[in-house]
Amino acid sequence: MASTSDIRKGLCIRYNHDIYKIIEFLHVKPGKGPAFVRTKLKSVTTGKVIDNTFSSGHKIEDVRVETRSYQYLYAEGETYHFMNTEDYNQISLQESTLDAPDLLKEGEVVTILFNTEDSMPLSVDMPASVVLEVTHTEPGVKGNTATNASKPATVETGARINVPLFINEGDKIKIDTEKGAYMERAKE
Repeated sequence: MASTSDIRKGLCIRYNHDIYKIIEFLHVKPGKGPAFVRTKLKSVTTGKVIDNTFSSGHKIEDVRVETRSYQYLYAEGETYHFMNTEDYNQISLQESTLDAPDLLKEGEVVTILFNTEDSMPLSVDMPASVVLEVTHTEPGVKGNTATNASKPATVETGARINVPLFINEGDKIKIDTEKGAYMERAKE
């Protein structure tokens, strides 16, 4: 058993007869009244995100997890196929277990969390950032740089990202997988 002081991003807990992964949390100490922890939980079975508040010192049942590296192979509809990088066994997961499926490129290595009790895959953790090539974007308008202007661009996986005006088709850009936002032009 863990308590609210053990809450951290990525922790898997058993709550309301389901397993949830903590996406966000915030320890709140109001001036009046007891402290509490505000959390955003994502169900690993359905992908549904809920908000929940735990009072300080509340006991939570954490789920022991094991992480393994897997390489993304391909997608078939809403089913995504991965291969273990150590023993080459393949598994297939539903799109709801992935945080950012639209940023997943074939050959990308991800970390998959497994429940140690029954070896069921719980969720897929993407790398902090990915480098993708811009396949389509409108040319930037010269002189339209008075503010931090951006334009929509489509990357090789089909995701749409807002990028600065100087980014052109064929450029490789680094994308933050957590926010789905442009970070910088990738260094070749």
